[in-house]
Amino acid sequence: MSDVDSSSLKVDTLCIHAGQEPDASSGAVMAPIVLSSTFAQDGPGVYKQYDYSRAGNPTRTALEGCLAALEGASHAIAFGSGCAATMAMLLTLKSGDHVLVGDDVYGGTFRIFDKVMKQFGIDATFIDMSDPARVTAALRPSSRLIWMETPSNPMMKIFDIAAIAEIARKAKLPLVVDNTFATPILQQPLALGATAVVHSTTKYINGHSDVVGGAIMTRDGELAERLHFIQKAAGAVPSPFDCYLVLRGVKTLAVRMERHVATARKVAERLTLHPQVARVYYPGLPDHPGHALASKQMSGPGGMLSFELRGGLPAATAFLKSLRIFACAESLGGVESLAEHPAIMTHASLPAETRAQLGIGDGLLRLSLGIESADDLWVDLERGFAAALATK
Repeated sequence: MSDVDSSSLKVDTLCIHAGQEPDASSGAVMAPIVLSSTFAQDGPGVYKQYDYSRAGNPTRTALEGCLAALEGASHAIAFGSGCAATMAMLLTLKSGDHVLVGDDVYGGTFRIFDKVMKQFGIDATFIDMSDPARVTAALRPSSRLIWMETPSNPMMKIFDIAAIAEIARKAKLPLVVDNTFATPILQQPLALGATAVVHSTTKYINGHSDVVGGAIMTRDGELAERLHFIQKAAGAVPSPFDCYLVLRGVKTLAVRMERHVATARKVAERLTLHPQVARVYYPGLPDHPGHALASKQMSGPGGMLSFELRGGLPAATAFLKSLRIFACAESLGGVESLAEHPAIMTHASLPAETRAQLGIGDGLLRLSLGIESADDLWVDLERGFAAALATK
């Protein structure tokens, strides 16, 4: 693809080719897995592109080139997990700094802000960013960063990236958007004004539930330089084999997302009609508070949804234990469908009062719709509803 201007290519094509020229020495179409931890130098400090694999590795370079292209970025920095990517971004701050964070975020992200960074003097305020005016009102003189997930996890809130990016620009603050749920296929935060995009590449980017990874993409060269330094100094880097697996998975990202969205739409619509369902949270539904905004800033509403099951914890437990196609498991974005209980599983690190304020109750279930037959998945969900009904 060296003779093709990648900026002219659609994201579907970039998934397959970006950052992955045929290997110069062998002509291999797939990026080789370079397992070497160190690289020969022609003399002291005289090396080619690489000297030590913590600082850089050819397989990781291929992955970073691909991820940068997908998000329309000029830089991508890969990490050993999504949490490692989050930590690296926060390591650009210092004691006394303040961060505004969307109130509905992954439990692991909340834990980093509330339990890890707090002890180093970095304060976080969690606010509902559905109204951008709240962001402006919550800014402090010490504010140094704005962080959001949209769609959010697990309540599927939609935040206006462009509007909040403009607030950030005027305040001279970076806006970081966790784009894990939407992926670059459905949403392009950098094009809407965000400074950086964070991904857990464990999820949709890889798509096969067999690797853990993370990444940050940005167009800001100075920020990228700082992140590369942190990547090298802190050392939370992905292995070459993990990079290969993500590269292998990302090739089918566009077609997988098309199926994830189609299946999620069908399941969400059926859930709205079910008597045991009190409420469905899915941006693709017309009655979702963020439906119009999601239709504007996303090309599809995603493959994730949450719903409130009547009957509380006994019903939710019976529902999850009876499923046979859905696995009761944490994580998301794989080709297989997963179901989980946020209050007990992914968001257990949130205080009970915070979960209650967000609506993460005992009956809330989150589904990651895979690429199986929607009809088969619905039969499985009906099995869960029958088991939940039997607890009454």
